[in-house]
Parts: sequence; structure tokens; C-alpha cells
Amino acid sequence: MRFTVDPWDPSYGSALETVLDPSEVVVNADVEVASDRWTPIAAEPDLAAATVLFVDGVRRIDARVWVEDDDGGVEPGVCATYAAGVVRTGERAEVVAASVGRGVFSASRAIRPIPTRFPAVTYLPYAAGDSTPESLWLAIQDQMGRREIEMADVARRDAPADALVVVDGPITNRAQVGGAVGVIKTHATAYLPPDLHRFVGGLPEGSRTPVFTIGGRGSRHSWYLRLPGGRGAPWSGVVRCECSSELVVAEAVALANRVGATVPRFASESHKDPRAPQNLYPIGGLERELRRRLGDAELLYRALAVASAVG
Repeated sequence: MRFTVDPWDPSYGSALETVLDPSEVVVNADVEVASDRWTPIAAEPDLAAATVLFVDGVRRIDARVWVEDDDGGVEPGVCATYAAGVVRTGERAEVVAASVGRGVFSASRAIRPIPTRFPAVTYLPYAAGDSTPESLWLAIQDQMGRREIEMADVARRDAPADALVVVDGPITNRAQVGGAVGVIKTHATAYLPPDLHRFVGGLPEGSRTPVFTIGGRGSRHSWYLRLPGGRGAPWSGVVRCECSSELVVAEAVALANRVGATVPRFASESHKDPRAPQNLYPIGGLERELRRRLGDAELLYRALAVASAVG
């Protein structure tokens, strides 16, 4: 029997789902190159960006709560802390922008700010679409995404005009970060037909697919890129990149070429990161720093419990 061990730490699941859900939107694979003429596109080192801004956010649920209105109606909610920041890489890597927010998220119209005494923080009220866990999580994600956009804008003020902006994850909820590229580490949807799907699995290290366009309400240009350091598992080291569909094809192709020449050098190694090589080193470092800034989870839980008892 021959088998391959997935290089990712099992606690993170897998970079590639066992069965990919078929895409529910129209995908145009003939954008850069006709789909029957796809070949791997190698990186051009001369196109690498000298300065890169890596944008990411983290979030944590500090407590689950019940919000009661004046009529006795009760809705579930969550108190959460989230943070966003930017790492700038050039001659050295440094965190150049970071911000922490706290909120109480619920579909209840009765939500109000929740101040705590120790530590002295305030959870601001944010409305969720409904009371399902998915809606509450999306409401947190929305606020974190807004904070990411703010931090990206702050970081870009002092960055060179040609700095490359790399966002960890889909670009769809960070569409206001102009000219940014999203890098997606995991794959749950089959956007391409089976023959092109197999083509992606055979990409050489440092090469990308041609650009294709994902349609639908959140339309965007996309391409796959294989990072160095994969260990033989299906799609090991493959990330999907995407940018705004507002870019004309020539601009999207130029961006794909810059990303292909720049991003692979930040690929992580398995002895340093359990999600190597897809979890890029600057992103991993930024995540650790942002989690540190979230504050002590047990202390915040106790503070919220005290605030609840005091009323």
C-alpha cells in the first residue's frame, strides 16, 4: 500500500476537503488563456514587490449571553473581542498598524453597550441578522473586516505607492482595500471543471494557473498558485488567490504575476508552522501578535459575569 500523509496539523483539518462542493456560480476559465490551452505560468523574479503589506484579523468569543428586552423577550448573543493589523515587509518585517475592538452581537433590539470595571473595557452593541450561530459569527466577521480595512488604509499612508497588499483569506469582505489580493489557504469548492482541477494538482512549485473569473454577486478574478515546500499530498502548497473583478483582465494578470513573483518567498516551513507552507510567515506572526492583544480570556469572562450580576 502506498499513501501520503497530509502535511497539515490534523487539529486544523485539511487544506483540501475530501469532497469539494461544486461551484454554484458561473466560472469563466477562458479569461487569460483559453481553457484548452492552459499551461503552468512560471514566476518572473524581476516582478517581485519590494514592499508587501500583509493584512489579517483574529476574533474570539469571550462569553455567550442572553439579551432580554423590556417585554420579557430573550435572544441569544455573544460578547466577542476582535483585532486587525498589518505587517509591513521590506528590509525587515514589522507590525505597522493594529487595533482591537469589543462588541456584543445579537439580533435583539435591546442590546446596549456593556461596560466592565476590571479590566475597564466596553463591549459596543452590534446587530446580527438573526439569532443563529452563523449570523452571530458573520456579524463578528463583518466588524473585524471593517477594522482590517481601516488598518490597511493606515498602513498604506506611509508605504510606497507600488506596495503589494496581501489579505489573508477571501477578498470579498475586504473589497474596499483597493488593489489588494486575497490568499486562501484551504479549498472547499470546486471552481474548475475536472480536467482543470487535475491541472491545478500538477502545478510545479512557484507556478500559477491562468487567471479565471468567478461570477455571481461576489464576482472576482482568481488563480491558483503552488508555494514551495509541499510534501506530496494532493494540492499540497496550493493557495487560491483572488482580486476584485473591477480590475480589467490586463490588470488582474499583472497582479497575478506580481503575486507569483513575491508571495512564495514568504511560504512557511513545516517545522515552524503546522499549516505550512500555506500559512505565510508574516501572517502567522501577525496572528500571534493580535491574539496577544485580545487580552486575558478568563479575566474578561469574569468581568462580563460581574457586569451581568450588577445589571
